[in-house]
Amino acid sequence: MQVDASEDKPLLWALREDLGLLGSKYGCGIAQCGACSVLINGVSTPSCVTPIGDVTGASVVTVEGLAAADGKLSVVQQAWIDEQVPQCGFCQPGFLIAVMALLEQTSQPTDAEIDEAVTNICRCGTYPRIRRAIHRAASARPQD
Repeated sequence: MQVDASEDKPLLWALREDLGLLGSKYGCGIAQCGACSVLINGVSTPSCVTPIGDVTGASVVTVEGLAAADGKLSVVQQAWIDEQVPQCGFCQPGFLIAVMALLEQTSQPTDAEIDEAVTNICRCGTYPRIRRAIHRAASARPQD
C-alpha cells in the first residue's frame, strides 16, 4: 500500500488515518510503551516515532496482518485467547507484534529472553498471563 503524505509523518498516523488500520495504538508517543509496535522487515518497531519515509520498500505488518490469509489465527493470537491475556486490551496489539518478532528469532525463549525482548508496558499488569501465552505459543509453533 502507498500513502500520499509527507515523508516525516509518523508511520502510526499513516496507518491509522490514511489506511484505516486501527490496531496499532498511540500510547506514549516516545517509543517507550510498545502499544504502537509494528513489524518492519520482521523487527518489532515503534511506529509512533518512525517516519513513513524510513519504511519505503519495507515490509510493514500490523496486528491486522498476523492472522493467515484464510483468517486462521496465528499461534500467538490463539495462545492469547487460550490464556485469557487481555484485561483492557489496549496494549495487546503491540505485545502480539513483539512476541511474533521474538518467536521468529528464538523458538523456545526462556523467561530471561522474554524479559529482554518484550519490553512493552501493560498498565493492567497481565504479565503472568502474557508469559504463559508466550510459552504456549512457542510450544505450539511447528519445530524446525
